[in-house]
Amino acid sequence: MTKKIIAFGASSSKNSINKIFSNYTAHQIPDASVTLLDLNDFEMPIYSIDKERETGIPELAKSFKKEIKNSDGIVISFAEHNGSYTAAFKNIFDWVSRLEGSVWDNKPMLLLATSPGGRGGKTVLETAAKSYSFMNKNEISSFSLPSFKANFDSEKGIIDSELNTNFKTILKQFDDALQNAELTAIS
Repeated sequence: MTKKIIAFGASSSKNSINKIFSNYTAHQIPDASVTLLDLNDFEMPIYSIDKERETGIPELAKSFKKEIKNSDGIVISFAEHNGSYTAAFKNIFDWVSRLEGSVWDNKPMLLLATSPGGRGGKTVLETAAKSYSFMNKNEISSFSLPSFKANFDSEKGIIDSELNTNFKTILKQFDDALQNAELTAIS
């Protein structure tokens, strides 16, 4: 059975290495149908309770949530801005969180981060993994790729052998979680 995966880089940069990495990763899942989202397609006013009371929840937040609901699993690669989420991602997250209790709809998640530097966005990745573990009852796997340009090739993927071995282990965990979620849904 085909697994429906949504993937996105949690950045509004048109040339986001995190978007590249999330797309690459999602396409490594066997039997996957991948929808690559672009955060620029979900740009909304900065969230505030006053704005919500005045205008309601934007249709774009509902559309983003619909993508989550219609998927079997989620791959996110986080860009790190000053040790945290990008403003573009955080704003979408804030709006979507107002729709219902579970932002991620208890879908299996693969959280990634990469950066040009040697830490590979670890700070934001650790924040997301910890926070989402309270928001999602399903499996959440995570992987950080440091020094993107030195460790990733668009045709070969992850070129550092140790990092690639670790990546494949995490990828299998995510694929296993997708299969387990599918079996649970059937029974």
